[in-house]
Amino acid sequence: MDALRFITCGSVDDGKSTLIGRLLLDSKAVLQDHLAGVTQHSASAGEQIDLARLTDGLIAEREQGITIDVAYRYFSSERRKFIIGDAPGHEQYTRNMVTAASSADAAVLLVDATKLDWQRPDLPLLAQTRRHALLCHLLRVPSLVFAVNKLDAVADAALAFEHIRAALQRFAEQAGLAVHAVLPISALKGWNVVDRGHLHEGWCGYHGPTLLEVLEHLPNTAPPPEAALAFPVQWVEKPGAADVGTGAAGADGATVASPSGRRVFWGRVAAGRIQAGDEVQVFPSGQRARVVQVLNRCREPQAVAAGHSAGVLLERELDVSRGDWLLASAPTAAPAAIPYPAHQHLSATVAWLDDEALQPGRLYWALHQHRWVKAKVLRVLHRLDIHTLEQEDAERLEANAIGRVELQLQAPLPTVAYAQSRALGALILVDSASHRTAAAVLLD
Repeated sequence: MDALRFITCGSVDDGKSTLIGRLLLDSKAVLQDHLAGVTQHSASAGEQIDLARLTDGLIAEREQGITIDVAYRYFSSERRKFIIGDAPGHEQYTRNMVTAASSADAAVLLVDATKLDWQRPDLPLLAQTRRHALLCHLLRVPSLVFAVNKLDAVADAALAFEHIRAALQRFAEQAGLAVHAVLPISALKGWNVVDRGHLHEGWCGYHGPTLLEVLEHLPNTAPPPEAALAFPVQWVEKPGAADVGTGAAGADGATVASPSGRRVFWGRVAAGRIQAGDEVQVFPSGQRARVVQVLNRCREPQAVAAGHSAGVLLERELDVSRGDWLLASAPTAAPAAIPYPAHQHLSATVAWLDDEALQPGRLYWALHQHRWVKAKVLRVLHRLDIHTLEQEDAERLEANAIGRVELQLQAPLPTVAYAQSRALGALILVDSASHRTAAAVLLD
């Protein structure tokens, strides 16, 4: 199976960094010098490993004991390789969590049992737990796993897990979430993470797989269905650029020059497949040309499918720049007839990430793949109440709010619904004055 890319998320101090540290430690993916750097010695407690510091690498994170930025780590089991993203739990860093979730195959959402009134059968969940779960759902993360953590620190672990699992299942049913598993763990003790620990005793009344076993069998993000070609140009390599040391290395490590007299358009295929002989149309100019060669990431001639990087050479020189698109040419001479109609007026679901509230009428920069256009928020259609999951009337969106808006773009963009394509159906809004990322936008 391919490597699984997953994130850990949830409320602050739910044990996300500790869980990743436990996965790395128990799967023997930590080097001795790194382990020594996070091991503390004291006369009273003896030798203790601060698992959270295996991922919290920033000085500010170590000083405050929190996760601020997304930290990626790699490990493997006997069955599979993994790429983990440790997403922050604080509300003010929700934008970082959204960034990590947008490319994840799965999400492990931690729930701290000690923060909940676990004696109550109808206990309420934390707001950030609900928010992160909803964001994972909106961002189309294929698999969601709830891990109820710190059950070693409650008086009745079985009762706590029973009530928390029921609360999570009620919330998932109400929100329409597809949950792959709900399981009890103790990241600090290592119970039910990699080793089976207390499971042989029926800990918490649970007899299912460990967290690692669940992760080993989760599916990767399904490849997009067959679609017309959409190729966003990220970089234009000029003829002879590789000769002077700016080109990429070939499969044998030697520097490979770009083909004589040709510019190479590099990017990652967003949809469909590109190969020599394809007829393409440049957006926004509408010019058409035939592809004479396609290079893979190792600069070898090869057809390239969606999700992979490619270099494209055209039969003739066209004015193509970063931010332009190469789209499958429609069977007509009309310049506007392309398989991805260009839209200028959009409705979208928005996760508002800026501390300054969204004000309709303001101008923002919109980034769609590598193309920048100005955008105006015409109006807020509604805001989602993360507690009741009801849609409520709103005139603005505050930080970390989720809602629906109408957007007007200064220039049209080739887009489809986010449900059809993560690449073509998403953009971000950037504050034109502060240059802060203001919102993640998922097109309807």
